[in-house]
Amino acid sequence: MRPAQWRQVRLLVLVGFLLLWQLAAWWLASRSLPTPVAVLEVLWQQLLSGELLKHLGATLARMAASFSLAMLVGVAIGILMGNRRVWNELLDVLLILALNIPALVTIILCYLWLGLGETAAVLAVALNKMPTVVVTLREGARAVDRQLLEVAQVYRLSRWQTFSKVYLPQLYPYLFAAARNGLALIWKIVLVVELLGRSNGVGFQLGNYFHFFDIKGILAYTLAFALIVLALETLLLRPLEQRLNRWRR
Repeated sequence: MRPAQWRQVRLLVLVGFLLLWQLAAWWLASRSLPTPVAVLEVLWQQLLSGELLKHLGATLARMAASFSLAMLVGVAIGILMGNRRVWNELLDVLLILALNIPALVTIILCYLWLGLGETAAVLAVALNKMPTVVVTLREGARAVDRQLLEVAQVYRLSRWQTFSKVYLPQLYPYLFAAARNGLALIWKIVLVVELLGRSNGVGFQLGNYFHFFDIKGILAYTLAFALIVLALETLLLRPLEQRLNRWRR
C-alpha cells in the first residue's frame, strides 16, 4: 500500500475507535464513561480558557528537556559500551540495576535530594529513560558492519567522515527505536512527576480532576496529550526516519 493509503487506514482505525467508544458510552449510560462528545466539549472549554495550553506547554517543555538529556547521554554510553568491551563489563551491572529500579523510586529520591523543582523533575524523567536508550544503542553499535568501516579506511576517509557517512547511518534504526520508546515512556513518567511534585502540567491537572472524580476532565487532558504525541510520530519521526533511511533501499 502507498503511504497515502496507509494514512487513510490509520484515520479509519481512529474513527472506528471513537465510534466504539460512543456506542459503549450509550450502552453503559454511566458517569464513569462519558461520550466522546462530552469529552470534546470539556477539551474545547479548557482550550478557550487557556488552561489547556498552559498545562500542555509545561508538560511538553519538561518532556523535551528530559528526552534530550536521556538521548544525548544514553546514546553516548550505549555506543561506548557497544564498542569497548572493558566499558561494557564495567557498566553492565549498573545498567541492569538502573533498568530494574522502579520509576516511582527514582522520582521520589530526586525530589528528596534536589527539592521540588524543575531540575529534579527533568532529571527524574531522564534517569528513568536513559537505561533503555543505552541498551538499544549498545545493540546497534554491536550490529555495525565492520567491513564497511574497513572500506572507509581503504578510501582514507577522515574520522568524522567515517562516523557521519558510514557508522552513524547504520545506527539510525536503533536511534529511532530509542526515540519512539522514549516518547512513549517519557510522557507517562512526566505525568507521575507532575502529579507528585509540580504545580502545573497535565499530570497536575489529572490529579486535580481525580480528587473531584471528574472523569471527563481526565479523559479530555489524556486525549489532548495523546493527540500531540501521535502528531509528533506522524509528522516528525516517521517522515524523518524515512528520509534518513533512504540509503537502505
